[in-house]
Amino acid sequence: MRKRVISEVYAIHRTVPVSEQNAVDLKQVYLSLEGNAGKIKILHSIDLQITQGSSCALVGPSGSGKSSLLMVMAGLEQATSGSVTVLCEDISSMSETQLAQFRRAQVGVVFQSFHLIPSMTALQNVATALELAGARDPFDRAQQKLADVGLAHRSDHFPKQLSGGEQQRVALARALASDPKIVFADEPTGNLDAANGASIANILFALIRAQPDTTLVLVTHEAELAERCDRIVHLRDGRITEGHRA
Repeated sequence: MRKRVISEVYAIHRTVPVSEQNAVDLKQVYLSLEGNAGKIKILHSIDLQITQGSSCALVGPSGSGKSSLLMVMAGLEQATSGSVTVLCEDISSMSETQLAQFRRAQVGVVFQSFHLIPSMTALQNVATALELAGARDPFDRAQQKLADVGLAHRSDHFPKQLSGGEQQRVALARALASDPKIVFADEPTGNLDAANGASIANILFALIRAQPDTTLVLVTHEAELAERCDRIVHLRDGRITEGHRA
């Protein structure tokens, strides 16, 4: 893998998408979840297409359904009805086993709360994701990905020995280790202070820019982060209310 060292802050806007093919195509998607008082309707009549190689921010007030929509697109939540097509695959009809295989091969996910395995070092956290994806030389590739996010010197540290910003860098390295075709990021800077949040955003966009065919879909409350994406989609009460180019 070509060595890429990310060592400076970037002011990045993505280039024009390399393809007009849709990475995501949602048609009449609804989502209802069981609550204490019965079913709660989360998403309503969602129609959304996201072009391959582009970046898209999902924004809206708390409870608007943006994280739920991201989870549906990532195959981590099953839509109640409608069609969910990701990378030309109808994931709404996949079994749990098929979904897991699809995510390992094609999808990277970054969570707000890092979700690192506490008993594993930074290197092991990244290498395990590569092993599950069937990659060759997973530890060598994991070491390179940690170098890409500026953490080569912390590879043998456990999550509890890392700061919040460092843990999120490990999570980024893990999500992008297998060169996924699409990356979903749910509030990737939400648990960080302003300085660390800005650093993580710069690293995320730099890594995505280095893989021009990769699509980025992120959820954020931060206007500045959303404006760095090619497109901004607004949600309210589980419905898309507006979408425009940044």
